[in-house]
Amino acid sequence: MRIIVASDSHGHNEILDTIYDQHPEASLFLHCGDLCDDPRNYPNWLFVLGNNDFWGEFPNRRILSVGTHRLFMEHSHRCSFFHREDDLVRLAKGHACDIVCFGHTHRSYIEKRKGVFLLNPGSTWMSRDGNPPSYAILDVDTSISAQIVFLDQ
Repeated sequence: MRIIVASDSHGHNEILDTIYDQHPEASLFLHCGDLCDDPRNYPNWLFVLGNNDFWGEFPNRRILSVGTHRLFMEHSHRCSFFHREDDLVRLAKGHACDIVCFGHTHRSYIEKRKGVFLLNPGSTWMSRDGNPPSYAILDVDTSISAQIVFLDQ
């Protein structure tokens, strides 16, 4: 199953339609918070609440069954700055999830930690890691893999 993961578009959301159109093979489109718009304007995407989301209704987190895996999705702005990834691993394991998709930092990130696959797609608007804006492609079947896709500026 192919899943597209984006985050932190901060109102610069026209890119979401472009990303959607570029991936007809994807089964799921996730946005990890800070849409800064009404989520009903983007019916093809699933969202969670970011610290800058004041329009519309967003869940704080989502837990999704993805094949034989369980995916935990949260913006991560309530996690410890110094222990964010460890906090997310603990939360995921508490919900029997082995994949975490998160945002907030504007830094793309892929790591497997303590048996949990962690993915931050970066920001589709403004990166804070020196790379161009980005999103991620997550492939889930018997194994889990992901790649960061950098957007043209």
